[in-house]
Amino acid sequence: MHGMKEIIEEAECLPVEERVMVIDSLLRTINPPLAEVEIEWIKVANRRLAEMRSGRVEAVPGGEVFDRIRSRFEK
Repeated sequence: MHGMKEIIEEAECLPVEERVMVIDSLLRTINPPLAEVEIEWIKVANRRLAEMRSGRVEAVPGGEVFDRIRSRFEK
């Protein structure tokens, strides 16, 4: 059986997407999401994806979003 140090070292070698999945899985064991809340988030995500695919909304690059946020608070 692996110890905590070995598990962390192995996890650090994973691609970013897989590390995020590991983190999410661990967090869910500490604070499990409420089923009804999870269902609503899935509905929102599916609606937003459909809007993106249909062209009704346009994606804004993350860097631009953060630049806008910073500019609001740099006053």
